[in-house]
Amino acid sequence: MDILELESFLPYRLYRLTDAVSREFSKVYKDHYGLTRPEWRTLSGLGQRGTMTATALGEQSAMHKTKVSRAVSELERRRWLLRTPDENDRRVEHLTLTKAGLAAYREMVPLAKAFERELLAKLSNGEQVAIETALAALEGRPE
Repeated sequence: MDILELESFLPYRLYRLTDAVSREFSKVYKDHYGLTRPEWRTLSGLGQRGTMTATALGEQSAMHKTKVSRAVSELERRRWLLRTPDENDRRVEHLTLTKAGLAAYREMVPLAKAFERELLAKLSNGEQVAIETALAALEGRPE
C-alpha cells in the first residue's frame, strides 16, 4: 500500500504555513482594532479597490458569502463601511469605506507592510526571488 506522508505533502505544508503566517499576522489587526480575519480582508479589499460588491469581495478574498456578510455588517456597525443599493438591481449593494474606515485602513497598511518585511527578512535575496517565482508559477500567473 502506498502511504502519503502528510508532513512532506506540498499542499499540506502550504496550508500549514499559510495558516501559521495568517494567525501571526492576525495578532496585528486584532490587537490594534479588534478585527477578525474576514473583517480585515473586507477592510483591506475595499481599501485597495474602493467600491466593490459583496460578491466581488468574496471572490477577491476567497471568502464564503456568509463570512463576507458578517464582516460587512460588523464594519457597518463600526461606521467604517457604507452600503449603497445599485440603481439598476436592488439586490446588489456597493460597499465603500467611510472616512473612518479609510483612516483605519491607512493606519494598518504600514503595519501590514512591516509584517511582510519581517517575514521576508527571514529569507535571503535569492530565496525571496525564488519564492515569488514559485508562488507565481503555482498560481498560474506570469512572473
